[in-house]
Amino acid sequence: MTTDNATGVPAGPGPTDFIRQAVIDDLKSGRFDHVHTRFPPEPNGYLHIGHAKALWIDYGVCLDFDGKFNLRFDDTNPVKEEQEYVDSIIFDCRWLGMDWEDRLFFGSDYFEQMYQWAEQLVLKGAAYVCDLTGDQVSEYRGTLTQPGKNSPWRDRGVEENLDLFRRMRAGEFADGSRTLRAKIDMASPNLNLRDPVMYRILHQAHHRQGDKWCIYPMYDWAHGLEDSIEGITHSLCSLEYENHRPLYDWFLDQLGIYHPRQIEFARLNMTFTVMSKRKLLELVKEKHVRGWDDPRMPTLSGLRRRGYTPEAIRDFCKRIGINKYDSTVDMGLLEHCLREDLNKRALRVMTVLRPLKLVIDNYPDGQVEQMEAVNNPEDASAGTRQVPFSKVLYIEQDDFMENPPRKFFRLSPGREVRLRYGYFVTCTDVVKDAAGNVVEVRCTYDPATRGGDSPDGRKPKATIHWVSAEHARDVEVRLYEPLFSVPSPDDVDEGKDWKDNINPNSLTVLSGCKAEPTLASAKAGDRFQFERLGYFCVDADSTGDKLVFNRAVGLRDTFAKEMKKG
Repeated sequence: MTTDNATGVPAGPGPTDFIRQAVIDDLKSGRFDHVHTRFPPEPNGYLHIGHAKALWIDYGVCLDFDGKFNLRFDDTNPVKEEQEYVDSIIFDCRWLGMDWEDRLFFGSDYFEQMYQWAEQLVLKGAAYVCDLTGDQVSEYRGTLTQPGKNSPWRDRGVEENLDLFRRMRAGEFADGSRTLRAKIDMASPNLNLRDPVMYRILHQAHHRQGDKWCIYPMYDWAHGLEDSIEGITHSLCSLEYENHRPLYDWFLDQLGIYHPRQIEFARLNMTFTVMSKRKLLELVKEKHVRGWDDPRMPTLSGLRRRGYTPEAIRDFCKRIGINKYDSTVDMGLLEHCLREDLNKRALRVMTVLRPLKLVIDNYPDGQVEQMEAVNNPEDASAGTRQVPFSKVLYIEQDDFMENPPRKFFRLSPGREVRLRYGYFVTCTDVVKDAAGNVVEVRCTYDPATRGGDSPDGRKPKATIHWVSAEHARDVEVRLYEPLFSVPSPDDVDEGKDWKDNINPNSLTVLSGCKAEPTLASAKAGDRFQFERLGYFCVDADSTGDKLVFNRAVGLRDTFAKEMKKG
């Protein structure tokens, strides 16, 4: 961290984006002498990849300017909030590498202070109790082209408003019968300033406050106050809050309290998925997926279960950058970041997903050899492992064709291939079932080619992987495709629903897959590269008797090729 010679305040990394430039300007001008950011999730669902972008912006700015960072829950709506969501958000934030030290806060802890400030606005005539119903409030609000009209209760006296507001708090009135509204301007071109509701009556227990409250602050009233209470310097928000900023400023000005600076950025949109917590909840409740942590979901818990690493997600967030206009990021970039990370760290193993028996006729019966296999060619320190080789093996069904096309170089009658880390084998015959399907391939091997090299210099055009049948471990493998069959699930024809775009082939479950015995000690969350097949992660459904793997991402990286072309 460098320091500006003139001001003595942290200078940061340089103007890498408009937010950091704004922070630099604020420090140089003396508007602030430090940086204090926060991530303010609402505990009404699980975090998704879009939240990861926002979180990394909030936390990344803090890191770059040697500042402080708060994790604060905006828990002002007890109807939709649950402790389960609080716990999951805390876990996800820690998993991504965020550290808020002792600064874990809840907006609900400020309810009393917010209420006192609300009374302050009532006493100065800047807020009033309104008896309009919710539908009437919407009707009176007007439109973008037509001004709103004043509530019949707008001119109530201060004493009557104060009495009614206190009785609202005391629980005298039914849900929805009254609200507290700010008295601003029903003709304002900004609809957010047309006497917004500050409090509504809701006889609903709160996950932290219990039954202490029966009136709850609206988000727009609470949000800016929470930032002010915590001394946040830079309140970093997505673009939909830009039109709300004048309202936050109005509240702070009326109360005469500390002002953070709000800066907005574009939220993340990504192909082949949805980013609305409401829609994600709908997918869960209607059982289109198995839960919030389904590996097809864009939630952090789903991505983690699928096999994503925090490093890959942080790299993705850095690469997409920060801008002020809406755009959609290709899911291929996220997958590319994962491949790059797992290529460096994942141990290589051999697993056969759709087994076809291969018998080496001239290999000695009962003989078992241990073949030395490289754990990770990208990391010499990962060392090697011993893989058993025997007379009967399993290979992939796709690695054999009885009548191959011209450019098929893998195993076929009369053709020689290399077995990875093993020997050269040549197909001599096939065994078929009653339906004419090949169920067994018969081969011979060349003992002089142990380890995969020939003393006479011949080089087969294909190398295939295998697993010893005697030593194979049965595993289940789940192959995932995008949850939606189109890049923009929300783009639907009239009469259609976004859920009509759900991909019916987003999950394929393969039972009876064969894995090398070194995987016997694998545990949930471990990640491997199945050679020639992709990167896979041990699923939480695994037991001591049955390993279940999720395909995190395939090996083919079309996104990287496109980047090179560009």
